[in-house]
Amino acid sequence: MLFPGVFLPLHVFEPRYREMVADALQGDRLIGMTLLQPGWQADYEGRPPVYPIGCSGVVTHVELLSDGRYNLVLRGLDRFRIVAEDHTRSYRRAHVELLRDPPLDQAGRRELYHCRQRLESLIDAKGTGHASYRQPGMTDTDYVHAVAQYMELEPLEKQALLAIDTITCRAESLVDLVEMRQWMARAPHGGSRLAH
Repeated sequence: MLFPGVFLPLHVFEPRYREMVADALQGDRLIGMTLLQPGWQADYEGRPPVYPIGCSGVVTHVELLSDGRYNLVLRGLDRFRIVAEDHTRSYRRAHVELLRDPPLDQAGRRELYHCRQRLESLIDAKGTGHASYRQPGMTDTDYVHAVAQYMELEPLEKQALLAIDTITCRAESLVDLVEMRQWMARAPHGGSRLAH
């Protein structure tokens, strides 16, 4: 999973994805990341269904290894929705519409700031620190996206967050998710039993 403003290291070894990277490096250096839908294992070598919402990333660092594999780093740019697929290459190509967050007014900026403060408090309380999440000068939006990407969440939870239309709603949902996970971790039997 990739979120806007967040870095993702990748090791590319499959021939079709080596071709994709080579083509991207000769062009705009953009690669789209999407999540495969459940059941993808049955058709992995083909084109199993993917979720329609993904995130584009620009290749910021690249290392071509002697055997043709790549180590690279993507920086997330924009959320997108797939509107059509191009099947002319060995790898997937898609026509997409960009899903940019609407500008925040003063109330929205304040709400996002409070969500960030709450996330920082929850992460501090968990005792995991902020090394992976917080960097000097990081904006509230980038912080929310970094937590969503780097925190140990299920892929479908991350996909659900990425699909949310606005950064404030994404931040609120992430706070709810982190609170729920921490509550479950503290509950007897990991929250697996509920009173009837």
